[in-house]
Amino acid sequence: MSELDRSAWTRRRFMAAVAATGVAGGAMMHGTAAEAQPVGADEAIQELMAGNARFVAGKLTSFDLDLKILKAGTVEKQEPFAAILSCADSRVPVELVFDQSIGHLFVTRVAGNMLTPEIIGSLEYGVAVLGIKAIMVLGHAKCGAVSAAMKGQEVPGQISSLYQHMMPAIKDIHEDVAAAVKANALFQARLLGVSSTVIAKAMKDDGVKVVAGYYDLATGKVLPL
Repeated sequence: MSELDRSAWTRRRFMAAVAATGVAGGAMMHGTAAEAQPVGADEAIQELMAGNARFVAGKLTSFDLDLKILKAGTVEKQEPFAAILSCADSRVPVELVFDQSIGHLFVTRVAGNMLTPEIIGSLEYGVAVLGIKAIMVLGHAKCGAVSAAMKGQEVPGQISSLYQHMMPAIKDIHEDVAAAVKANALFQARLLGVSSTVIAKAMKDDGVKVVAGYYDLATGKVLPL
């Protein structure tokens, strides 16, 4: 099947799913699969990784979706299938990295992808109100926030206030930035599962999963941790 034929097939499949499920009424599809929300945690994580594989291969499908219909279907409500806690770094375009379109991901971003009361509250909203089944804490290569915290660098303004949230994870790592980034992502993911009573309960009762990942800037791949 040619790329043109595949694109047309994807569009027809999406439109057929819209007609069958009524996306304007709130049922959302994600990736290339015409599935109504919600999805299970394992399915959500699998779709994130499948989307990243498409991103790495340069075969994005999210742009094939009819954005006009997606916008219309998300004016009154949102039904994302996963949440991402990402670093604020401009080199980590979360929706592109996972090949997802409007309304598919609930994204929180802060330098160092670490937990703060505001971030926890946002993710609790995603789980308790939006019904999200999977959360990924996504660190990335060459993270400036982690690197600065490792070195305890003097910085202007309130930038150093970020350090305290990362230090428990990286205090024993002094040279290897990649190892520190991965340790921080894992630490934040585990911390979320115990520091939030809302998310801890959802993990126990509803099968919600919190995982960590590492984004390689050079290859575009997300490595599950």
